[in-house]
Amino acid sequence: MNAGLLVSGAVAALFASALPAQHSPSGITDPPPDKIVIDVATVNGSGCPLGTAAVAVSEDNTAFTVTYSDYLAQVGGGSSPTASRKNCQLNLVVHVPQGFTYAVASADYRGYASLQAGASGTEKASYYFQGSPNTASRTHTFRGPYEDNWQATDQTDWAQLVWAPCGVQRNFNINTELRVSAGASAPAATSYMTMDSTDGDISTIYHLAWKECPGR
Repeated sequence: MNAGLLVSGAVAALFASALPAQHSPSGITDPPPDKIVIDVATVNGSGCPLGTAAVAVSEDNTAFTVTYSDYLAQVGGGSSPTASRKNCQLNLVVHVPQGFTYAVASADYRGYASLQAGASGTEKASYYFQGSPNTASRTHTFRGPYEDNWQATDQTDWAQLVWAPCGVQRNFNINTELRVSAGASAPAATSYMTMDSTDGDISTIYHLAWKECPGR
């Protein structure tokens, strides 16, 4: 995994749909003409063992992508009881140009699910800044029979965005979870759910938005 990813350009947004500049509410500005740096402080969880997750920032700094290669939850058959739930906690240090702050406006998740009749799979994500009591969470559930790619988008009203505090360095935490329940499906039948892309890696895109700090 890359520990420090340097990109020239904008600043980020945290959990709602990214709005075009011409439609942004007052106080929202175009990305600043400066650098943004995202350092991966820690990556922990059963869904992202060491070396199986990476973070990359887009060239225009309007999004960053987290890629996984071993994120799978399953039940049934000979599955271990602990295999039904997998999670990954990302702790990111986001260095923002002076005078600006960010929040995650939206997040796109995708993967593949093979769920037997009676089984279900759930994807959940939580977003929060270190030391802040405000946590934004979203849950998406898929029910069997299901044998296909899946996609989920988290969005929040603009007024409910949780912005990074101005002038203070706070680590940004993203906790994702996959959970599969056998439900009424046959015990011998296997159901599973992954977060992945067509090449077998899990790619999650977080769309960013920027705001000038007061008094700038």
